[in-house]
Parts: sequence; C-alpha cells; structure tokens
Amino acid sequence: MAKTRVQKSEMFRDLELKLDGAKSVVFARFDGMGAADSREFKRKLKSEASECYVAKKTLLAKALKSKGMPEFDAKSINGQLAVIFGYGDEVTPAKVTNDFIKSTEGKLEFAGGILEGKLLSKIEVDALAKLPSKQELYARLVGSMNAPVSGFANVLAGNLRGFVRVLSAVAEKKSA
Repeated sequence: MAKTRVQKSEMFRDLELKLDGAKSVVFARFDGMGAADSREFKRKLKSEASECYVAKKTLLAKALKSKGMPEFDAKSINGQLAVIFGYGDEVTPAKVTNDFIKSTEGKLEFAGGILEGKLLSKIEVDALAKLPSKQELYARLVGSMNAPVSGFANVLAGNLRGFVRVLSAVAEKKSA
C-alpha cells in the first residue's frame, strides 16, 4: 500500500533524527530474510545500542542530502535496503551486521556506510567490521604500556634470585 504524504514526512523527520544521533551508519541490502531472522537481528542490534531501520531509498537520499552527508546512491542497489544506526561504539553496527551475515548465509550483505561524515564503500565497511572492539584495543594498549615495566621488574627479580641462589650455594657448601 502506498504511503501518504504525511506518513512520508514523518518517516523523513524520523530519518533525520536518527542520522543526527548516530555515530555511524551502515547500509545493508537484504533479500529473503524472514520475520524470525529480522527480529533476531534487531534484538542483537538493540542490545549493542544500535538500530535497524528500513526506509524508502528516495527518502533516505533526501534525508542524507538535508543533513549535508555524502550522497549515497541507494537507487542503484537492488532489493530492500536496511539502514543500521550505531549510537554507541562506531564499529558495533558493522560487527553485528557482519556476524549476522555469516550466520544467515547471504540473506544480508553490506552496501556501504557512513563514518565521521565520510561515505564508506562496502569493502571499507567489511574491513571496519573486522577491526577489534574498543575494549580489546584498550586492553592491547594497556598491555603494551605495561610490558616494559613488567620486563624491568622481572630483570630486577632475576638478579635477586641469582644472588639468593649464590648465597644458598655458599651456605650449603659451608655446611657440608
């Protein structure tokens, strides 16, 4: 059933609000995805402070243009287009979508995205999805910063252990 002008204007305003609040946006083409898969995907996104929205391609293009965001050629994409908004971590929408792509065997695929006002190709979004999470990067950073200190402490402890061994060997030799 065709949407009325009022419904379209509400959808347009809704898209604009979502674009304003999103840290990153992922576009995904989906075909043959059932209701159960769709609910599961939306549930996973919601748990990660993200949201999936299916909009008309013309409304999406107008909303992006009104926000001064890069032009995304949505009309060239065959099939339906899902717009995944990430409100928390910038990488999370791409990661969750990538996990879902693997589990549904091609019912969903990347079509592009927007990060920090820059249009991303589907290859770039795929690369973004394979990045480690912020928490993992923080852990790596802390580990890298801690490595010299722990290495220095082990060197000092090694000297003390060597000294203690020498003293125990001397004490053993004198007692024998």
